[in-house]
Amino acid sequence: MLELQTGRPASNEGRLEKEIRVYDFLDSLQIMYQRVDHEAAMNMEVCEAIDQALQATICKNLFLCNRQETDFYLLMMPGTKKFKTKDLSKQLGVSRLSFASEKYMEQFLDITPGSVSVMGLMNDSDHRVHLVIDEDVLAGEYVGCHPCINTSSLKLKTQDLITKILPAMGHKPIVVHLEITE
Repeated sequence: MLELQTGRPASNEGRLEKEIRVYDFLDSLQIMYQRVDHEAAMNMEVCEAIDQALQATICKNLFLCNRQETDFYLLMMPGTKKFKTKDLSKQLGVSRLSFASEKYMEQFLDITPGSVSVMGLMNDSDHRVHLVIDEDVLAGEYVGCHPCINTSSLKLKTQDLITKILPAMGHKPIVVHLEITE
């Protein structure tokens, strides 16, 4: 059974620096958040247990780029939707998107595969990554995300994300409408 905690861990022991930076950032903005620690979220069973504990919109986060690898995108979408590159590319006015290399993920966001999170944008000081959010993510009261590591998950108020966290990161989201497909 996963236990929902309020705020940062009591101790930094065993935590990566990039995770601690997320807690420091949220605390500096006086953002209230809840956290659950868990095994690495690498399969749907673990994700379902996290969903139950957080009671928030858990996002599928995809790190994408254009064919030339000059424009990069972090897509937040509900886990219930399937990603169709053609649909998103058309809405963004970009010729074919694909998954970006993990070297760019680490370089721009200081995160690794399996840990992709909107919180990584706090490390994007050169603003190389465009944030793209499906409108259904914004409809929920809470959003769930990793603190740049996939052994913890955070529950944030969606309103705090949009009105406080993203402006402090210097990022403005592009809102899109992705269809639910079978």
